[in-house]
Amino acid sequence: MTEVDVVVVGAGFAGLRALHTLRERGRRVVVLEAGDGIGGVWHWNRYPGARCDVRSHDYSYGFDPDLEQEWRWTERYATQPEILRYIDHVVERFDLACDVELSTRVTRMVFADDGWDVEAEDGRTWRARFVVMATGQLSIPKDPELPGQDDYRGTVLHTARWPRGGVDLTGQRVGVIGTGSSGTQLVPVVAEQAAHLTVFQRTPNFSIPANNAPVGDEEDAAVKAEYRERREAARNSPTGLSFPVVRESALEVSPEERRRHYDEQWPTTGFGFLLSYRDLMLDERANDTVADYVRERIAAKVTKPELLRHLLPEGYPFGAKRPPVDSGYFETFNRDDVELVDVRDTPVTGFTERGLRTTDREIELDVVVFATGFDAMTGALLRPDIVGREGRTLREAWVAGPRTYLGLQVAGFPNLFVVAGPGSPSLLSNVLLSIEQHVDWVADLLDAADARGAVTVEATEEAEARWVDHVNERAEATLYPRARSYYMGDDVPGKPRVFTPYVGGVRGYRRILERVVAEDYDGFAMTAGAR
Repeated sequence: MTEVDVVVVGAGFAGLRALHTLRERGRRVVVLEAGDGIGGVWHWNRYPGARCDVRSHDYSYGFDPDLEQEWRWTERYATQPEILRYIDHVVERFDLACDVELSTRVTRMVFADDGWDVEAEDGRTWRARFVVMATGQLSIPKDPELPGQDDYRGTVLHTARWPRGGVDLTGQRVGVIGTGSSGTQLVPVVAEQAAHLTVFQRTPNFSIPANNAPVGDEEDAAVKAEYRERREAARNSPTGLSFPVVRESALEVSPEERRRHYDEQWPTTGFGFLLSYRDLMLDERANDTVADYVRERIAAKVTKPELLRHLLPEGYPFGAKRPPVDSGYFETFNRDDVELVDVRDTPVTGFTERGLRTTDREIELDVVVFATGFDAMTGALLRPDIVGREGRTLREAWVAGPRTYLGLQVAGFPNLFVVAGPGSPSLLSNVLLSIEQHVDWVADLLDAADARGAVTVEATEEAEARWVDHVNERAEATLYPRARSYYMGDDVPGKPRVFTPYVGGVRGYRRILERVVAEDYDGFAMTAGAR
């Protein structure tokens, strides 16, 4: 058994930041990563068209000004290969690889004697005082179970497990199942390669155009000249994006003024379009104005009128599902070699030897791609067997849905921390900013525990209960629960329907963290132990 101070699970952005920060604080740290490469979600999601939906200058580490200045982003919305190059640069610059164990899947963790015994699939074990779960929110792919897959003679792929060497789809008949963020990015690229593309859609999506472009030298220099101010603006925003905060209601302005404002925001803000007015996710009438506008914009891109009833999203508020940021997605359906199958009308019943069968016909396909997303927010946390006080597992603690204090800790699981977990802004924010906020805050908390001679740090049951109530109250005051989404746990059948992120915003959440510290780490019990 190897003894360390901290075991970090996961070598994506969160795990690498935790490794660097905790090591700088003098702690012995090891990162355990299930994959055969560093990068987390960006290591696995290698599908054509994969890119971030947050602007590159914002989707990057902010802890080192020299790193900010030396790295040169080439596109406003970076592709997966460029993000992975950035991660590799960080790993080399800060000598992180030496403390990362690759191909090491954690299967079991048990709290005992004021610390954690951590076991990997290959039988290796570690003893650590603290564990940091940096496993990500979108890291466990969903594998749909369709009858007959073993009989299918073609190729089956998943966007989250795309072959490292790529796949040549030239001249192939390709089917893509799923039109969330991954499918929206994948479809236009595949359409350019395949002989014919069939897209299987369940729920039409609102989507915002990326209007991606190269980052010119002038733009790059302008950002870097005010990078500190840009970061501060992001920290004081609702979502961790560096857009100005609009304090007006969509209902306080005239229809003409509202239209003019939407027209200005549409080509430049991407995911930030949701911030066009302060009440778009709070007031149904306000949301109707933006939903109607987006539907109008989508309709203008589609030249086949018969497709509009299938492609225009209806029945849920704009933004209640995270809207993808796309590059030519809707225009792709104007092609004669692209077909849309609405599975609400004709569900897929299973595979055949030659393709997929719906309720009305067989569709012959050489390649079937599942773009079906992830077991979001909780999937990676519940994958290993995590055993806390009195033998209680995390699965048992979360049987009715995830419960945390501040998204950082779970009562009954001392010295175990989660980065950007359920109950924090997480996927409602620029998650990289939220990652850095959590890592720094946990590092300070551990230092405070050491200064007090405490051996364990644990969220109290009372604090956890108050926080869960607060998270739910804030969510119920919004429009988010009105859609079926991974925010609500609707991504996996049988999953408890609970709103998982914290909707109070990056700025509001930061103020809560500051108050907790000012009140002597209110809600955390720091105790001496037997060690």
